[in-house]
Amino acid sequence: MTIALETPALLFSATSLILLAYTNRFLTVASIVRGLKKNYQENQTRSILLEIKNLSLRLKLIRQMQMYGVLSLFFSVFSMALLFSDIQDWGTYLFGLSLLLMLISLAVSFWEISISVKALQIHLSDLTEEASKKS
Repeated sequence: MTIALETPALLFSATSLILLAYTNRFLTVASIVRGLKKNYQENQTRSILLEIKNLSLRLKLIRQMQMYGVLSLFFSVFSMALLFSDIQDWGTYLFGLSLLLMLISLAVSFWEISISVKALQIHLSDLTEEASKKS
C-alpha cells in the first residue's frame, strides 16, 4: 500500500485542536483542584477528599491523553519525513502507528469524560436530595 505525503499531514490540524482541548481540560481541572484544596483547608470533609481523588485520576488520564496525542503527531511527522525520503513502507507503518496512538488518546479521553459525567451526576443527585428535603 502506498500513501501520499499529504496523507499524514491531514492529522496536523485535528491533532493540534485535540491537544488544545486536552490542555484546556487540564487547566480547568487544575483550577478546580486548587479551589478544592482551599475548601478542604477550611472544611475538612470526606466528600472534598473524594472529589480531589477523582480529579487526581482525571489529571493522570489527561496527561496520558496528551502523551498519546503528542506521540501521534510525532510519528505522523516522522512518517512524512520517511515518505519524503521515498521510504514508503516505513512511512506507511509509522503513519498507521500514529493513527493507532490517536485512537488510544481518544479512548482515554472518552474514559476521562465518563468519569467527569459521573462526578457531575453525583453532584446533581445531591442537589435534588437537598431540594426534596427542604420542600
